[in-house]
Amino acid sequence: MAKQAVAPATDLDPIDRLEDKIKLLIDMVTRLRTEQDKAADDNARLVQEVDTLRARLADADGANAELSALRDERDVIRTRVADMLSQLETL
Repeated sequence: MAKQAVAPATDLDPIDRLEDKIKLLIDMVTRLRTEQDKAADDNARLVQEVDTLRARLADADGANAELSALRDERDVIRTRVADMLSQLETL
């Protein structure tokens, strides 16, 4: 009878190893899913940040264009004032 008790115990060793490997695999899959969720959250946050930065860049480009237009207008006014002063001097 002792032989019968030992035989089933050794027959279960491969199943125990398989169970351990399955548990490790489940832990790995759980960890990978968590990492994937975190990466997806980071990606969504970064996409939103890129969109915000693009909007700020568009605003800066608009401000730059406006500044350039104002500088051009200032130069025109400066030229006109210089012409008027020159005409006043001739009088």
